[in-house]
Amino acid sequence: MIPARPTKVITRHRDGLIHAYVMDAGAFGTLEPAAVFQPRAGDEVVASAVRPDLERVVYTTLNGVVCLTRAGDPVWASAFEPHSDVRHGHRPGCALSLDGRTVWVYRPDAMAKRGNGDQWVVYDADSGVVLARRELETVGHGAGHHVHPVDGSVYLDIGEGQDGSVILRGTAVPGGEPEFVTLPWWDRCLIDLAPDGQQFMTVDHGQADVSFHRHPSGDVLFTLPVEAFGYDPEESFMEWGGGYLTPDTAVVTLGGESEDEEEWFRHHLVDVRTGTVSGGFAVEVTSPYELEPLGDGSWLTDDPDGNPVRWSRAPLPSAPPHPAG
Repeated sequence: MIPARPTKVITRHRDGLIHAYVMDAGAFGTLEPAAVFQPRAGDEVVASAVRPDLERVVYTTLNGVVCLTRAGDPVWASAFEPHSDVRHGHRPGCALSLDGRTVWVYRPDAMAKRGNGDQWVVYDADSGVVLARRELETVGHGAGHHVHPVDGSVYLDIGEGQDGSVILRGTAVPGGEPEFVTLPWWDRCLIDLAPDGQQFMTVDHGQADVSFHRHPSGDVLFTLPVEAFGYDPEESFMEWGGGYLTPDTAVVTLGGESEDEEEWFRHHLVDVRTGTVSGGFAVEVTSPYELEPLGDGSWLTDDPDGNPVRWSRAPLPSAPPHPAG
């Protein structure tokens, strides 16, 4: 049985606007935005998060984080000091906590030439007051936030380019500052958290294998190399994509290059209960990273205009015809 999950809201940035889409039970096919937010004049949005009630948006630019109401009124803003004129190579990220009370912001300050290391900052979602600030030793280009669906802890996967990937976890402590833990790897990329919260999935930075880990210890449950999927490791590799289709099933993506030097990629299913490959997963997408499993048996792709399209293998009446899997 797939557990009930908090309302999931995803965002897309198009035409200078932030489009928010709600993943409710009946939303399938090409999704229509449930709300559209207008950033402040002159702001170029890098990342965004919208509250489940659709009344507020938080977004990052290269030089700050901003919170606005649905009507576009400012709630608070916090500038990254000093101002950086570096335009490329650093992408600040943000996420809302599970309870909506805090905003977690990754600042790639080293690449922005603000200092020697990066920062992970926790803000009060209502006031913008800084609740915690973790100085990091990373020199990252960007990072992905993953909010644990049960205990509300927040994972951060920092990409340092050819130098690897660092994974941290922050846990809010009632009445105190969040506690931060750095997981003991520099060579694994966090892909997804299981929807039941019991484990998470990583891919080797060198793209040789995929591993599944127990939450929160990080202990490895099992690892599958490229060979386990029937491919030659000299000619194929793991893509840094995929995720949990359900609590028991993960999608793993492999890629390579044909003899004609044409790039290819294929999706495969893994039974995470047994640690075995359980078959292929045919989905019509244009890149290995377009597929976004949602953990409840459904997944997203993009239409030609960049709108999200939600699919399901189950014969739901509101779902479009689905790809064979």
